[in-house]
Amino acid sequence: MTLRTGHIGLNVTDLDRSLAFYRDVLGFVLVAEGKEEGRRYAFLGDGERLVLTLWQQAGQPYDGTRAGLHHLALEADSIERVREYEEALRAYGVDFAYEGVVAHREGAASGGIFFHDPDGTRLEISVPSGAEGAPVPHETAPTCGFF
Repeated sequence: MTLRTGHIGLNVTDLDRSLAFYRDVLGFVLVAEGKEEGRRYAFLGDGERLVLTLWQQAGQPYDGTRAGLHHLALEADSIERVREYEEALRAYGVDFAYEGVVAHREGAASGGIFFHDPDGTRLEISVPSGAEGAPVPHETAPTCGFF
């Protein structure tokens, strides 16, 4: 049997802020929420399955220099949908790693947008094709590995 990703759990510093971001900006559906003081969490889904769990357990924002999660990659169904997310994220004031849609590497059809959530966790929304001709931030290395 081959393993596959079930859901992703992220520690956050402020559950209300992160829940608003993932639900209201990225469109995840709140499936369940724990509100007990000291044990706050939110289960988020895509309408069919659990995708993400937010745990209010972090005392400090994300630190990309520590071992653990590098980035969370989400896949959209079209490049147009990626651009819609980009517009919504810009309106929200999100910090982007690159300007607009970029390719995963030189000559790749895949690509997307790269940005940070309210705690600084690195996120990617991409598509397997549709980014042909998009700029490449790093000529010899995968874009998603160095932001």
